[in-house]
Amino acid sequence: MEIGQVKQIRSFNRLVTQRVGALQDSYVSRGRPLAEARLIFEIGALGGSADLRMLRNRLGLDSGYLSRLLRSLEGQGMAEVQKSPNDGRVREAVLTAKGEREYRTYDTLSDRLAEEILEPLGPSQRDRLVAAMAEVERLMRVTGLTIALEPPENAEARWCLAQYFAELAERFDAGFDPANGNMLTEAEMTPPVGWLLVARLDGEPVGCGVLKRLDEATGEIKRVWTAPSVRGLGVASRLMDRLEALAIEQGFKTVKLDTNKALIEARQLYLKRGYGEIARYNDNPYAHHWFEKSLFGKSG
Repeated sequence: MEIGQVKQIRSFNRLVTQRVGALQDSYVSRGRPLAEARLIFEIGALGGSADLRMLRNRLGLDSGYLSRLLRSLEGQGMAEVQKSPNDGRVREAVLTAKGEREYRTYDTLSDRLAEEILEPLGPSQRDRLVAAMAEVERLMRVTGLTIALEPPENAEARWCLAQYFAELAERFDAGFDPANGNMLTEAEMTPPVGWLLVARLDGEPVGCGVLKRLDEATGEIKRVWTAPSVRGLGVASRLMDRLEALAIEQGFKTVKLDTNKALIEARQLYLKRGYGEIARYNDNPYAHHWFEKSLFGKSG
């Protein structure tokens, strides 16, 4: 990392925490610190109730700190922690009627704070600031990305694959039937035959990818998908990095993949990563392009 970049980020962080009131004991003069205010806002923005696990992931809090914040809000009559009506094993934070009113108040005051930041600026300066903030937000979101190896029976892995199939059915000229598209069995996505990766952003699934063993020297990359909400953030490239690293770990010298003519952005990604077009190597009825990349000499 360049020291100048590190210093700029630290300077930016100090300015933002000061301007938004993060250093005050009473955020926007409501009698509680920013952490408690943010928790009320997040629960309210999610409809008034939220899974505790999801809140931990969304806000990057450890379970002990989240519990202390919730106990404080319970003591103030703002929230209650109870079992989910859909799954008794899941605990949810639910805003009380008083908490709902406080959420609406925070929403109004937060708008006012944003207006106070914009008010001293001219029209062009406001446009520049808002555009810069949007870009910073998009780029900083990527720092919350994780990619993990998961068993195929994992619920979030199945959800990602279902989203992938649904998108192909919508984009392909003749639709898509997984049973006809070289459907992978669970065994083919389980080591040492195959490996299934799930990408998560702030704990929520946003992508997946599979590496399948073709032979001792060759792997095949399949089912690479990212949610529309994270496209443009480099999630697909990060998934490809991990899939190729996995291939190297397994001793593969080459990786292959195929794609449909409708997936133009996928072809562009593969070409940019050094994949070359080759002749058909499988019987996938939905494939129009086949690619191969040598991993020889690539470090892990």
